[in-house]
Amino acid sequence: MKLTDEEKAMRDGRDGRAVARAMDLLIRYGNALDAESLVETRNVCGTVTATTPFLRDFAMAKGGDDAVYSEFNLDSQEVVPVPRVKAFSSHLQLGFDPHHPELMGVDEQVVAFYRRSEAMAARMGVQLMNTCTPYQVGNVPTRGEHCAWMESSAVVYCNSVLGARTNTEGRESANAAMVTGRIPKWGLHLDQGRLGELGVELDMPVESVEEWGLLGYWMGEWVQNRVAVVSGVGQVPNLPKLKHMGAAASSSGGVELYHLVGVTPEANTAEQAFGGRKPVEVRRYGPAERAATHARINEMGRDTQVDYVMLGCPHYTIEQIWEAACLLEGRKVHENCALWIFTPHAIKSLADRNGYTDTIEKAGGLILTDSCSAMSRAVPKGTRVVAMDSVKQAHYLPAILGVQAWFGSTAQCIEAACTGRWRNA
Repeated sequence: MKLTDEEKAMRDGRDGRAVARAMDLLIRYGNALDAESLVETRNVCGTVTATTPFLRDFAMAKGGDDAVYSEFNLDSQEVVPVPRVKAFSSHLQLGFDPHHPELMGVDEQVVAFYRRSEAMAARMGVQLMNTCTPYQVGNVPTRGEHCAWMESSAVVYCNSVLGARTNTEGRESANAAMVTGRIPKWGLHLDQGRLGELGVELDMPVESVEEWGLLGYWMGEWVQNRVAVVSGVGQVPNLPKLKHMGAAASSSGGVELYHLVGVTPEANTAEQAFGGRKPVEVRRYGPAERAATHARINEMGRDTQVDYVMLGCPHYTIEQIWEAACLLEGRKVHENCALWIFTPHAIKSLADRNGYTDTIEKAGGLILTDSCSAMSRAVPKGTRVVAMDSVKQAHYLPAILGVQAWFGSTAQCIEAACTGRWRNA
């Protein structure tokens, strides 16, 4: 792989042992991918902190935060001092909500270890956003900007909606990018890798958040990790709709980029999205495909008594919190049901100021931050049946926790929370 003089200097230790180990990782990674070179990145999203019992025990046995950082962030058995980042770097979601550890099943020892780990990340210069949706709280790369992001739903939004460029990175490669400002140049960093391959023609209106999630899930199952170009979009979707579509597509498949003709930045026309080529295959999405997808997502639902309603996967926008507050105003969550809503802590601060948190809490719900039930493996005690407005969470949570799941609109989920029943089976 070709290296610039600057990259060779980092590799050879000019900027310290940690940067040298990071360059070693990126060179090995790039060679495995047949990348011809590295590309400069000034925008990285990854996970730095260590919050799990395993990582805590590793730190205590092997020498503290430096040992954890070296082994799990840089794939380095040599323990190196934790460096400062060179690229603007944002922290993704955690394994629990540190403000409600008791609900997450986490003891004070783990919380204390997390606080120490978080302080280390802050000293590195990492932005403690603690969310799967960094684009909601200040990290909004521009079209064509090379990034190095983890988190599948964030990656597909970054590529598709913002027109920035990133492959789906792991903890090690993202951390190496943070301290070097480099990532292998391959895949979606290249013009050719971003061109459409498959076509989707819409035969029905797709307007609500629920419907965009269903479309994304159907599309992901078919296209897997290829690039689809969707034509026939009517009403232009907003942030929550595109957020849910991409999250669903990256769950049922490996979608990292899609194009919506006339909507997303690299698809002013179908010809532009396909790069002048003909699609390999075109499929149509209509009422029959929608119905089959809805049935498949809800196939784990059997009992209609709902124990838990989870909202906020990916993390809720302030618009979605406002909607939930409006739906809950003057109502009460059923005594046999719990309602948890997950959002970035920056957005919760706004919800606090606007009074939405108070409305939701008076109804018996909670707004949690920094994590979600899939990441934390935490649900209210005794949960057997969950309702949610996220296709992604309906896909993952039954497998992760062995629960039944119902998927529907936000209004249907709020109704389930207040009645303790799923009425849309």
